[in-house]
Amino acid sequence: MPAAATPSRAGLLLPMVFVPLWSSGFALARLVAPHAEPLTFLAVRFSLALVALAAIALWKGAAWPRSGREWQQALLTGFLIHGVYLGGVFWSVANGLPTAISALMAGMQPLLVTLLAPRLLGEHMSRKGAIGILVGALGTLVTLAPKLGATDAGGIPFFPLFVCLAGVLAITLGSIYVKRSPIAADPLTNTAAQYIGALVPTALVVPFVGGPVFDTSAVPLWVGLAWAVFGMSIGAILLLLHMIRAGALSKVSSLFFLVPGVSALMAWIGFGESLTLMQVAGLSVATIGVSLASRG
Repeated sequence: MPAAATPSRAGLLLPMVFVPLWSSGFALARLVAPHAEPLTFLAVRFSLALVALAAIALWKGAAWPRSGREWQQALLTGFLIHGVYLGGVFWSVANGLPTAISALMAGMQPLLVTLLAPRLLGEHMSRKGAIGILVGALGTLVTLAPKLGATDAGGIPFFPLFVCLAGVLAITLGSIYVKRSPIAADPLTNTAAQYIGALVPTALVVPFVGGPVFDTSAVPLWVGLAWAVFGMSIGAILLLLHMIRAGALSKVSSLFFLVPGVSALMAWIGFGESLTLMQVAGLSVATIGVSLASRG
């Protein structure tokens, strides 16, 4: 029995670590927004993560992808999950899309996975799992309801909304691609290679959004960059890729229902934003949904 307890504890611990790491991205975007153009920040972040992972891999003697197919898998995964998804979300928020709307769309990613997984992966959820997905979606809507009407411009800009939606679709397809494509390369070198792919959409688009802007004198920017590289681009991403490979994609994706609520908690703690009773209730409902989905 002790041998069976270890994977059970790991299965509980990894999501408990992953969700706060991933949720900190919204607070991070707010922290660095006054000091850097979003895509410039992401390009710097990806470059530093690539260098850090390559250095760790060199120290450990980890093998790099050997075949053209392995390189293709890593580059395309990085292009979709890091470059297009993060680039789309960061750019859309910086260009007028309310944070609550972007969080809502990101929180709906499990629904896209649930719709696509049966056809593309052959994963079929039980009735309990499907109910969990619906409960999680309801919890996400309840969590964000107090913020959805709080837009300064009185409306939602169409093009940033479209860009954000494209980003959410990209991480959905990227996650499915990771699940369908067994990767033999070391996780460190594979993730480093992904950041080469991630640099393609961000670096190419930067000249068309006003050019690179990065205030090197801003201390909050460097603090946010350090956290983005080591906490998110290395820690959170390695956890996400590991969980996708180790478990059903629908179960892993259900964790994204918790992101808006945990992000709201972080904004309340870090920036003094209001946290209503409805948001706390929504986070509780979303947690129940994730629990049902993971068991289903």
